[in-house]
Amino acid sequence: MLEELKEQVYEANMELPAKGLVTYTWGNVSGIDRRKGMFVIKPSGIAYEELRPSDMVVMDLDGNKVEGDYHPSSDTPTHLELYKAFGQIGGIVHTHSAWATSWAQAGRPVPCYGTTHADYFYGQIPCARGLSAEEIREEYEKNTGLVIIETFQGKNPSYVPGVLCTNHGPFSWGKDAMEAVHNAVVLEEVAKMAARTEQLRTEVHEAPRMIQDKHFFRKHGPNAYYGNAGK
Repeated sequence: MLEELKEQVYEANMELPAKGLVTYTWGNVSGIDRRKGMFVIKPSGIAYEELRPSDMVVMDLDGNKVEGDYHPSSDTPTHLELYKAFGQIGGIVHTHSAWATSWAQAGRPVPCYGTTHADYFYGQIPCARGLSAEEIREEYEKNTGLVIIETFQGKNPSYVPGVLCTNHGPFSWGKDAMEAVHNAVVLEEVAKMAARTEQLRTEVHEAPRMIQDKHFFRKHGPNAYYGNAGK
């Protein structure tokens, strides 16, 4: 079942250590088949060097395991809530990458200081509020997803394909699992750049809205003109 998607999600997971985004097993990728109403996710606690496409776990959108020899990632309920809320996304990544996680531990959004950030994220990368004691005690991973969804009220998740969870780390997403990884790599890089920018100049201001708009909308939306994808 979903053998092609398992292969895609496996390959996307293997990009995390290749791109320096995970240490040990600190991360996971999933991808969804909207037509079948199922998603594929990395198993919990399996070392990347031991991982195989056949190890991927198939879940339905009611949170039931459909196929797989292992338990799914402990973050599966978070992925599930995001898939249910954000119908346009096809893949999700969670890591504890060092720079993005540092911003999350500080409870700060990543400001848009320049065009590298603006090429991929429209405005700040938000930081979700911390969970209450009750939210941590009861269905912690599900509530992590619900707090992300709360953070995106009034925002377009396609325009801001990532978030920081306070005291935790980053989640990112995209049209499929590999694009979600791509956005996770970008999120880590712009988090690093932003931290270094503030070290170099403490009173720095975000990039002007005009330059943010120019760089984002030349790559996204109906009037995009960057690249040759359609040629």
